[in-house]
Parts: sequence; structure tokens; C-alpha cells
Amino acid sequence: MREKPTIDNYLDSHYIHRSNWLRAAVLGANDGIISISSLAIGVAAASATRNPILLATVAGLVAGALSMAAGEYVSVSSQTDIEKSDILREAQELRDMPDEELQILAEIYQKRGLKKETALQVAQELTAHDALAAHVRDELGINEISQANPIQAAFASGAAFTAGGALPLLVALFAPVAYMEYALYGFTIVALIILGTVSAKTGGSSISKAIMRIVIWGTIAMLLSALVGYLFGVKL
Repeated sequence: MREKPTIDNYLDSHYIHRSNWLRAAVLGANDGIISISSLAIGVAAASATRNPILLATVAGLVAGALSMAAGEYVSVSSQTDIEKSDILREAQELRDMPDEELQILAEIYQKRGLKKETALQVAQELTAHDALAAHVRDELGINEISQANPIQAAFASGAAFTAGGALPLLVALFAPVAYMEYALYGFTIVALIILGTVSAKTGGSSISKAIMRIVIWGTIAMLLSALVGYLFGVKL
């Protein structure tokens, strides 16, 4: 017998529930691939041996992964702190002026298209059920979807950067030094196409647009890095 759909199953089927961790993971992997490849290409353009390329790539991979994880953690934590502060302030306002807060809630629903009487009735019923939850969701715009977990975001970003950055590291390890820049560029473009496809499928967006964005900006970054290496590098 087919299982009867529930509201939880219905909500889980939407892509927006994946947005927080997906953003951090895609950003981390994209940054790892592009930044480490660009760094390796820049050094390869100024180096005739493999060791300087490997050293720069490994150092960039470690520093980048830690920086991404720390930055994501600090960013999401700051957002969480602001949300918690707003929730505490809203709770205090509900205690100090409940009637005014009820009218604010009713006006919100009225602006969304409900009649004045219906909006007031909805506000009263939701207030009776859970006043703070109603105001946090509809007045502040904070919900379970928009709330991010700092630890989860930091881990996803750092791990994704490491996974993405490990790909150009493999190229730097095994590709011929004489053709290192071209091998890095070609391998990186393929990796970016795969990343764009996976992220688009996971997020339910256009695959062609995702690939176009990620490939164009990746190419620009690598070309500029190579140019810097050629202009200012000294063959080592």
C-alpha cells in the first residue's frame, strides 16, 4: 500500500531545505578547486621544477580549508547571535505590549492578502497557540529553513574545500612540469563542470547556467594567476 503523504514529507521534498549546507559545500568545493588550481598555475608559470608547485599547493590547501571553515563558523555564528537577540527582544515586547504586537501580526497578514477581520482572527488564533513562534516566523522572518548550524556549515565548507583542493594537488603531483599549467587548467575545467552539474541537480536549478557561471569565473581566475606568474615570476 502506498504511504499516505504527510506535511513533513512534503516539505522535505523541496530544495530550499538543502540551501544552508548546499551553499557552504558548493562554495567550499568551488573555492578549493579554483583557488588551489590558480595558485598552482601561477607558481607553475614561474617555476621549472615540481617542488615549489607542490609546496605552494599543499600550503594553500591547508590554509584555505582552515580559513574557509573558520570564516563560515564565524559568519553563521554571528547570524545566529543576531537572530537570538531579536527573538529575546520580541519575547520582551510580547510581555510589555501584547495588544500592539497582536495588531502588528494582524497587519502583516492583511498585507499578505487577508481581509482585515480574517487577518485579526488568524493573528488571535496563532497568538493563542504560540505567540512568540508566530512573531519570530512572520514578523522577524526567522524559521527552521533560514536558521543555519555554525558547526555544520563550518564542517561542510572546510571538508568541501579540502575535497576540491585535493584535485589540483593530484595534478601537481603527477602531471609533467613542462605542461603543468595546461594540465591544471583542463582538469580544473572538467572538475568545475562536474561540480556545477552536481550542485544544480541537488538544488533543482538550471544545469547549463550553473556550469556557465562556475566555468567562466574559474577561467578568469586561472588566467589572471598564470599572467601574474609569467609577468613577475623567475624560473626556479
